[in-house]
Amino acid sequence: MADLRVEKLARVIVDYSVAVRDGDRVLISGSTEAAALLKEVYARVLQAGGYPLLWPLLPGAEEVFYRYASEDQLRHVPKPSELIVETYDVEITILAETNTRSLSNVDPAKTVAFQQARKGIMQTFMRRSAAKELRWTLAPFPTNALAQDAEMGLGEYEDFVYGSCLPDMNDPVGYWQRFSARQQKVVDWLKGKRQVHLKGRETDLRLSIAGRTFVNCDGRYNMPDGEVFTGPVEDSVEGHVYYSYPAIYAGREVTGVRLWFEHGKVVKATADKNEDFLNKTLDTDAGARYVGEFAIGTSEGISRFTREILFDEKIGGSFHMALGASYPETGGKNESAIHWDMICDLRDGGEIWVDDELLYKNGRFAVEY
Repeated sequence: MADLRVEKLARVIVDYSVAVRDGDRVLISGSTEAAALLKEVYARVLQAGGYPLLWPLLPGAEEVFYRYASEDQLRHVPKPSELIVETYDVEITILAETNTRSLSNVDPAKTVAFQQARKGIMQTFMRRSAAKELRWTLAPFPTNALAQDAEMGLGEYEDFVYGSCLPDMNDPVGYWQRFSARQQKVVDWLKGKRQVHLKGRETDLRLSIAGRTFVNCDGRYNMPDGEVFTGPVEDSVEGHVYYSYPAIYAGREVTGVRLWFEHGKVVKATADKNEDFLNKTLDTDAGARYVGEFAIGTSEGISRFTREILFDEKIGGSFHMALGASYPETGGKNESAIHWDMICDLRDGGEIWVDDELLYKNGRFAVEY
C-alpha cells in the first residue's frame, strides 16, 4: 500500500518549498532508492505546469567514481551541470543514502580536488539563489542506511522523518506558513544588532554581525527546517569552540572537533577522530578556514542527533557554524569550495548573548518577542 505521507511531502516540496510555477525549468535529482518520492515530485511538477528534468542517481556510483577517477577526471565539470546551475529556475534534491560510509576510505586529496573544481558552480548557485533567480530545496526520503546512522529502526525513522516534515498532516503547508511567521519575530529582533557572544562547554566565541542580515529558514530551502542564520563579519570571529556532535563531511565523520580562531581564521584545529581529514579539508582554499555561516537551530520536531546534517543543524537548542562559503543574501563575503556545518548543543548551560543582552539560555529563547 502506498504511503500517503510520500504524496503529502511531494506536495509540500513542490507547492510550498519551491512553489513551482507554470513554465519553470525544474531539476529533480536523487538516488533511485527514493523512487517513490521522486515520481510523486515529478508528477506534482507536471501538474503545476513546470518542465521537469528527472536526474536519478545510482547507489554506489560515487564510490566507483572516487576509486577510478584520474586527476583530470576529478577536476572535470560536466557541461550539463554548469548549464543547469546557470539557467534552471528550480532544483529539487532528494536525500536517500544507501551507504553513508562508502567514502570513508577515500583519499582526502581526491575530495578536495573535486570540490576545488566546482568552486565556480557553487558561486553561481549561491549568487542566483541570493538574487531569487534559482529556487531550490533539499528534502529527505527515509532509508535503512539513514535509520541505522540515527540508531532507529526503519519504521521509527520513517515516523521521525515524516513527523518533522509534516507536523500537521491535515494542513502541512499551513503549518510551515505559521512557523515562518513566528520565526520572523526572531529575525526582526536580531535586525540591526552588532555583536554575538557564545558560551558553552569548552566554548567562548565572539563574532560580529554588524551590517549582516539574518535569514528565516522556514521550509523553503530545506524540508524539514528550523533555523535563523547569517554570515558573520569575516575577520571578526575570536575565541574557541568545541563541537559536541560529530562533524560529517564528504562521507567522513570527524569527532571531538575543537577550533581556535584569531581575526576570523581557524589557526588551530584538532579532533579526536579523523583530525588529518579535518585539516586537509580546511586547507582546500583560502576561504575554508573562515566562517561563512552562524545559525541557531529552532526546530520543534528535531531534538536528537541523527548523523544527517539536514536534520541535525536544526536541532532545537543548538547553534552551528559553517566553515567556508557564505550565502550572499546575508551580506557574507567569504568564498570557498566548501561549506561545512558543525553543531554545538547549548541545552546544558549554554548561552547566546547579543549586544550584551541574553538571547538564548539552555536551548531556549530568553527574550519575549
